[in-house]
Amino acid sequence: MTITHRLAAMFCATLLATTAPAEEVGNVDVDWLGNDIVIEAFSDPDVEGVTCHVSYFERGLIDRLKKGNWFEDPSNSAISCRQIGPIAIGDIDRSDEGESIFSERRSIIWKSLSVKRIFDEANSTLIYVSHAREVQDGSAKMAISTIPLYQSSN
Repeated sequence: MTITHRLAAMFCATLLATTAPAEEVGNVDVDWLGNDIVIEAFSDPDVEGVTCHVSYFERGLIDRLKKGNWFEDPSNSAISCRQIGPIAIGDIDRSDEGESIFSERRSIIWKSLSVKRIFDEANSTLIYVSHAREVQDGSAKMAISTIPLYQSSN
């Protein structure tokens, strides 16, 4: 398989990936150039009782005109996930790679913001990691949030 075929396959897989829908719940103006910090909320599609909030930087039109690079936003993100009700774990990926539960484009083709869920079964903890996915150059920018799963004593 050539590099072109691999890139095309990854692009198609990214477009077809099923992830949780997000709702914008906040928007913070950070300067007069129209740059914002956007905050979105989404529920974990396979773990009932968990909601995550992810924030990211979105460049404004004036900033895009001034600096160029029209079709791309920075990779920076933050995440916080909380238990909002009784937790019921559905059919989730239990491998150390986890599974993508949220993805949003940060450029036309090359970059997306992704949230993966990893289940640390030994420590009874759900781990959520937000990070940038880039076709060519990976990014070390990430954030993590954990939810401990307490056993009820009956």
